[in-house]
Amino acid sequence: MDMLTKIGEITAESKFQRIYQSFNGLKQWLFQVLFEKGWLIMMISFFLGRAVILTSLSPFALAFLATTIVVKRGLAFRVFLFLMAGAVSINTLQGLALLSSGLLFLFFYKWFLSKAPHKTSLLITGTLLSSFIGRGAVLAVQDQLVIYDVAILTIEAVLSAFLVMIFLQSYPFLINDFRSRNLRIEEVICIVILSTAILSGLVGLTVSGVELGLVGSKYFVIVSAFIAGATVGSAIGVIVGLMLSLVSTFHLYQLSLLALAGLLGGLLKSTNKLGVSSGLFIASFLIGFYHVDTVSLLQIMTESALAAGLLLVTPNRWLKKIATFVPGTEESKEENDEYIQRVRNATAERVERFSEMFQVLSHSFDYFNQEGKQLETSEVDEYLSRVTEKTCQTCLKKHSCWVNNFDRTYPVLQQTMQAIEQNDSSGANLQASKLKKFCVKSEQVMDQMRYELSYYQANKRLKEQVKESRKFVSEQLNGVSEVMNNFAKEMLKERQEHDWHEAEVRKMLNGLSIEIEHLEIYSIDKGNVDIEMTLYFQHYHGEAEKIIAPMLSDLLSEIIQVEYENPKDQRGGSRTFIFSSIKRYQLTTGVAHAAKNGNFLSGDSYLMLELGKSRFALAISDGMGNGERAYLESSDTLRLLKQILQSGIHEQVAIQSINSILSLRTSDEIYATLDLTIIDLQQPYANFLKIGATVSYIVRPGGVYTVESSNLPIGILDEFDVDPVHQPVKDGDIIVMLSDGILETANTIENREVWLKRKLREMETDHPQEIADLILEEAIRSNNGEITDDMTVLVAKINKSKPKWASFSIGSR
Repeated sequence: MDMLTKIGEITAESKFQRIYQSFNGLKQWLFQVLFEKGWLIMMISFFLGRAVILTSLSPFALAFLATTIVVKRGLAFRVFLFLMAGAVSINTLQGLALLSSGLLFLFFYKWFLSKAPHKTSLLITGTLLSSFIGRGAVLAVQDQLVIYDVAILTIEAVLSAFLVMIFLQSYPFLINDFRSRNLRIEEVICIVILSTAILSGLVGLTVSGVELGLVGSKYFVIVSAFIAGATVGSAIGVIVGLMLSLVSTFHLYQLSLLALAGLLGGLLKSTNKLGVSSGLFIASFLIGFYHVDTVSLLQIMTESALAAGLLLVTPNRWLKKIATFVPGTEESKEENDEYIQRVRNATAERVERFSEMFQVLSHSFDYFNQEGKQLETSEVDEYLSRVTEKTCQTCLKKHSCWVNNFDRTYPVLQQTMQAIEQNDSSGANLQASKLKKFCVKSEQVMDQMRYELSYYQANKRLKEQVKESRKFVSEQLNGVSEVMNNFAKEMLKERQEHDWHEAEVRKMLNGLSIEIEHLEIYSIDKGNVDIEMTLYFQHYHGEAEKIIAPMLSDLLSEIIQVEYENPKDQRGGSRTFIFSSIKRYQLTTGVAHAAKNGNFLSGDSYLMLELGKSRFALAISDGMGNGERAYLESSDTLRLLKQILQSGIHEQVAIQSINSILSLRTSDEIYATLDLTIIDLQQPYANFLKIGATVSYIVRPGGVYTVESSNLPIGILDEFDVDPVHQPVKDGDIIVMLSDGILETANTIENREVWLKRKLREMETDHPQEIADLILEEAIRSNNGEITDDMTVLVAKINKSKPKWASFSIGSR
């Protein structure tokens, strides 16, 4: 029994698969017939050939023929035949006029347009002249031309030329050859005009008393309303109704009916297809009841019922697919968001791959550095082999020394080499005496070792430089890898859902009678709040800063500020704001500097740089000596520091990178000190990194505290370890950074550092700029007004942030 059940299930499943495959085959066949073989174009040609407005004007046919010849020349002959068939179905005169105009355009294309097929101006001119001359010739043969006929010919020719531009925009959608995912507004308008022209060609075709043109018009309007809403639905209703009234004044009532149907259908689109159909029925009943004397109400309702039925049987998948191409629809926004998300994911993935590649490269260079330690023994062996090649190879005791007594010979030569390299004469003499006990050419071996040592040391220095270069490259690649990896993580951060907070913000703004157009909450993390909103104001008086930001501060339990506002100078209308967390602490800075002997160019350089939203960098660099050369070295150091820090690389790696660059780029003795302080204004704390720099000071109500470190200036050593000094900071703390010129030129009896600490305690001001000026002035005065070295003072004060407008509880309103 179970076996029979399974057989039955397999049989049913195979039937469904065959049906599904047949359905897919039918879809592919329809697509091939309509688009690839051009039957959709030919059917449209028939209806455009029938389209007549103002009783005698038919500008659509020639314009469509001209567009087809330029865009899809292979279909031109068949399109011409179908246009002729449509025109003849109206009357013979229309067919003759289209025949003469079409042949004339073909002649014009052969002799002029084929040489410049993509020149739109020639195409428009050819269409205009062909329409005017071709139809004019038919009218002239039939009857004598009058001024009215000339006016009609001119209007039709101008309309034909204008429609060429319309059809050129629409044609790619008829042959499935459009590239853009979203339609431009002008493309939507061109498609609507083409659709109304096709619907005009349906006028006069009836089935069982039902006019197909009116059914198609209603269907087109309610589909537009269902896809794009009331505004687009009513606008398309007006356009289609106007076109129908131009075809026949009897259809003038369709203008109000279709416009009302589009409006009501768009308003009821939230209730799905039934709501849109109800809007059509209401509009049809109202307009039909009003025109009951001229139009049958039953006929209008029948046409509406057929249009509504077509809407109901149209698959939602098709409608949603069309909606994705129409700008402004929800489906289009979702499609754009999905596309942006896919692009963002692909970009982040590519960045991660690059990050991994740089990480692997960094490890490979680091591996070479570790491998270099193992090569030192081989370098010694290579050195000794060159020595023995010139001495031991021709010696009769070679076999005795290097085969029978290797463990005795090799250590003595190795220790001899080390003694000579270290200039240890006593050690070298000791090893020489050991060598003489078994070597008959000891003097020659010692001389050769001294001779080869210079080559050995040069080779060793070269390899050390290569090793340092590899280490520098490894550190840089590792730093770049970290930056790219962090960037990829930031890109992949999606907007989180904050429904409760969004509801509270909306409730708060509605209580203030502020109209919300758009609200996005990207983050409410502590210290990283990011809220974007677009609000409408009739008269704006700074409500965002005065009211909204304080209320958001109360809601989120942290101080919120208006980070961005656009437009700033407009008193009324829509305004976009970005609200973000304020820094817990603010930084105020001051700087004073003077060049040696009052010169214009100082060897000291300083930098004040904001890193992100909550970190700040202060730096002083003192170049070796004075003058232009010192200035270039210190400014180059800070310029490199700025670029590396802004790229997101950690400050310790940045300093090591700068040291490597300065030590490798030249053989000259060019050095520069670096005094760097990174202040985090959210935590808060300060990291002091000093490379050959003098002591810094933290001034607070309890006293003056020193911060110092011991590292040689940048560029002296090939490598060194940077040990930052981590110091928490408080509200009101003052950080004082100096170049060595301040302390070294101060002429005081007491210890210079003690003197400066006393001066800082005695300061009656806490303004950073005033402190910097006073310290520089005291240093110069202590030296009898002389400036014997470059001097720089950089002062920063940390204050707790205080909002301009106080927050208040939402519940107290």
